Amino acid sequence: MAEVKVKPEVPDPMDIENRIIELCHQFPHGITDQVIQNDMPHMEAQQRAMAINRLLSMGQLDLLRSNAGLLYRIKESQNASKMKGSDNQEKLVYQIIEDAGNKGIWSRDIRYKSNLPLTEINKILKNLESKKLIKAVKSVAASKKKVYMLYNLQPDRSVTGGAWYSDQDFESEFVEVLNQQCFKFLQSKAEAARDSKQNPMIQRNSSFASSHEVWKYICELGISKVELSMEDIETILNTLIYDGKVEMTIIAAKEGTVGSVDGQMKLYRAVSPLIQPTGLVRTPCGLCPVFDDCHEGGEISPSNCIYMTEWLEF
Repeated sequence: MAEVKVKPEVPDPMDIENRIIELCHQFPHGITDQVIQNDMPHMEAQQRAMAINRLLSMGQLDLLRSNAGLLYRIKESQNASKMKGSDNQEKLVYQIIEDAGNKGIWSRDIRYKSNLPLTEINKILKNLESKKLIKAVKSVAASKKKVYMLYNLQPDRSVTGGAWYSDQDFESEFVEVLNQQCFKFLQSKAEAARDSKQNPMIQRNSSFASSHEVWKYICELGISKVELSMEDIETILNTLIYDGKVEMTIIAAKEGTVGSVDGQMKLYRAVSPLIQPTGLVRTPCGLCPVFDDCHEGGEISPSNCIYMTEWLEF
């Protein structure tokens, strides 16, 4: 009877990586390639090398040189080493803040999740701040309250307000200047298209500008002290759309085209109304983009509409 050869089962790469991590925990001072080979003798050298290289690239292992050759040792994060000697309560608070990410967390929520007294939480927060493990950031959502996040994190835009806020104050004048300059750029683009004396279709197409072109123009003007992103410029362009001064269209674009996202590109152009709008349309309700969501008792309602209040005061 012919001998049947059984093909050895190929080990899962994740299982290999997990086993290497376990070996590193068993030998905190480091392991050699021979230790891994002895533990997993049926694994091919190429599979072993790929697993080690992946762990090194992910920052989970440190590569050291010793008399015995190369050593692989589990990487201890800087924050983890600073947490040595901390009690369980301090580690718990740190973990809660770490889980909150760059949006941060209020001390009230830390108290709710940890079940610790407020006095104890305040003491722990001050201690972690002194170690530069965490930091307190003022939130635009509540100027008198602070959120806590890890020290090395950049706060989310929802916390700082992005480019439109400075020290928790909305920069209305800065936004207005950007609004005017963006519209001015699109107007000049439209005028150049009309002056070209081309056929109407070509004139219309050439009057469009991408958000990247507008962003580049604003950056070259140097009117902003903070670095603006394309998303910031698109926010300004959206306000012009709501004002009826600009229209937007989306076209398909090749992957890698400057200003395109997911194979699409937003184009904007300045427009002029053929006739003046009636008085009713000039009210905030006539131009409101969330008109269909507005109703008494809802989040958006006539009673708490700031645009209606400003319009009546005017």
